[in-house]
Amino acid sequence: MTRAFLVVMDSVGIGGAPDADRFFNGDVPDTGSNTLLHIAQACAGGRAEEGRSGPLFVPNLDALGLGAALKLASGEAAPNMGATPSGLWGAAEEVSPGKDTPSGHWEIAGVPVPWDWHYFPDAQPSFPPDLTAAICKAAGVDRILGDKHASGTVILEELGAEHMRSGLPIVYTSADSVLQIAAHEETFGLDRLLDLCRAVAPMVHDMRVGRVIARPFVGDADTGFIRTTNRRDFAVNPPAPTLCDWAQAAGRKVHAVGKIGDIFAHQGIDEVRKGADEALMEHLIDLMDEANDGDLVFANFVEFDAKFGHRRDISGYARALEWFDRQLPRIFAKARPGDLILFTADHGNDPSWVGTDHTRERVPVLIHGLGAGEIGPCGFSDIAASVAEHLALSERGAGRSFL
Repeated sequence: MTRAFLVVMDSVGIGGAPDADRFFNGDVPDTGSNTLLHIAQACAGGRAEEGRSGPLFVPNLDALGLGAALKLASGEAAPNMGATPSGLWGAAEEVSPGKDTPSGHWEIAGVPVPWDWHYFPDAQPSFPPDLTAAICKAAGVDRILGDKHASGTVILEELGAEHMRSGLPIVYTSADSVLQIAAHEETFGLDRLLDLCRAVAPMVHDMRVGRVIARPFVGDADTGFIRTTNRRDFAVNPPAPTLCDWAQAAGRKVHAVGKIGDIFAHQGIDEVRKGADEALMEHLIDLMDEANDGDLVFANFVEFDAKFGHRRDISGYARALEWFDRQLPRIFAKARPGDLILFTADHGNDPSWVGTDHTRERVPVLIHGLGAGEIGPCGFSDIAASVAEHLALSERGAGRSFL
C-alpha cells in the first residue's frame, strides 16, 4: 500500500478544449483561450515584467511534462518549455457542463456533474426578491448592499465604508454559479457572517447554485480593505460518493489542504488545513512526513485563480507559477518509494483573455514517482480512477485508470 498526493493548481489550463466554443466570457467564446501558453508568450515577449523578468521559468513542472502536455492539448509549444519528460504526463478533458470549481474538482474525484448550474443574471438587482428577503431575515437587516455582479476586491473599495457605517452585508455574484457575502470581521463579526451564509445556503443550493461563499475582510476606508484567509465556501453536496468517500470508506485518512473540504461539503474528509498558498505549501510538505501508508492528500492552490486569473494579472500569475515550481524539489525530497504525486488543474483562467471568468480548457496531468511516459489524452474522471487504483480502492467512478 502506498500514498497519493493529488494537487490541483487552480485554473492552470493548457488550452485545446474541443467544446470551448460553447463557453463564454461576456459575448466572446473561449475558443483559443490557453492560460499557460499565453502567460509563457507574454513573459517571452517582455510583457510580464512586474515583480519578475524574462521567459517563464518553471523547469521542475516542465521536466515532469508540462510543456509536452501543453503541446498535446493545444498543438502549440510554449516558449522556454519542452523538456523531455521525466514523469508520466498527459492532458485531461472535462465533460461536466461547466467551467467552475465544483464541477472540475468533483469530476477529478470521479463524479461528473449531471446538471446545469444556475447563474444569476448580470443585472441590478441580480437576485430574486425571495432570496434577498431570506438573506435580510437571516442577517436581521432590512436590505443588502451590492445585489449585482462584481469583482470581490472592487466591491470592497466601492461599498466597504458604507458596509461599516450601515452594518448591511455586501451580497454579490459573478459569472460563476455563486452567491458571495462580504462582511467586516470586526464590525459585522466573522461568526455572524458564517452563520448568515450557512442559513441561506440550503435555499441557494435548491436553485442549483453551486456555492455560497463567505468573504470576510478587515481594514477601513483610510488604510484600505483586505480580504482575509477566513473565507469559507458552503457548497452543494456532490451528487454521488467521490474519491474522498471511497478512500474514507476503505479506512484511509483523507487530508484536505486549502479549500478542498469546502468544495466537497466536507464529505469524505478527515482533516482540513487552510491558509494562504504559502502556508498551504508548508502544510503539504508537512504531510509528506505525516501522512500514513494508504492516505490520500488532496490539495488546492487557489491563488493562481483568485489573485491573478480573475484579475487578468499576467505578471502575477507568472510569479505564482515560478514560486510554485521552486517548491517542488522540497516536496520530491520527502517522497517515499511508491508515492504518487499528481499535479493537475480544474479549469482555465487565461489572464490574457477578455472578461474575468474562467476559461474552458484542457488541464495538465503530471505524475512524479511512477516513472516516465505519455498518458495521452484522458478525462478528468480518469484521474480519480488512477488514484483509486494506486491506493488499491475498489471504486473507479466514471473514469478509467491510465496507470
